[in-house]
Amino acid sequence: MSGAQTSVSSARPEITAALMAQTGLDEMILTALVHGFYSRVRADEVLGPIFADRIADWPAHLDRMVAFWSSVALMTGRYHGAPMPAHATLPVNWAHFDRWLALFRQTADELCPPEGAALVIERAERIARSLHMAVEETARRTAFALR
Repeated sequence: MSGAQTSVSSARPEITAALMAQTGLDEMILTALVHGFYSRVRADEVLGPIFADRIADWPAHLDRMVAFWSSVALMTGRYHGAPMPAHATLPVNWAHFDRWLALFRQTADELCPPEGAALVIERAERIARSLHMAVEETARRTAFALR
């Protein structure tokens, strides 16, 4: 492992080191993944406007997303937040999540080692399903409350 890889701040350093060795992922790759992915999202005709309406400070958002993916992929514990409430009221359906996943898969396949790409793609698919369920449940509750 390189010095950059061993210096990752982690709440679980042994687990993080093992994941880095297994997947080839590190903070530099995750940063490239997040920045590359959101560059595609921002340029996307379907997803771009949804993100543009909600994110005013892109550098802060990207930093937060790097911390999120560091926690998700490397178990660093760097992310502290609640993604469900932030996403539950979005005006999206499964087609939006499917597009999000297509862009994410493309970026991960291009920028991550194969084992790392497989890991982050699997996690992204799980996250998309969970967020979609939250959006659907919020829409259902809203429709019920309006009756």
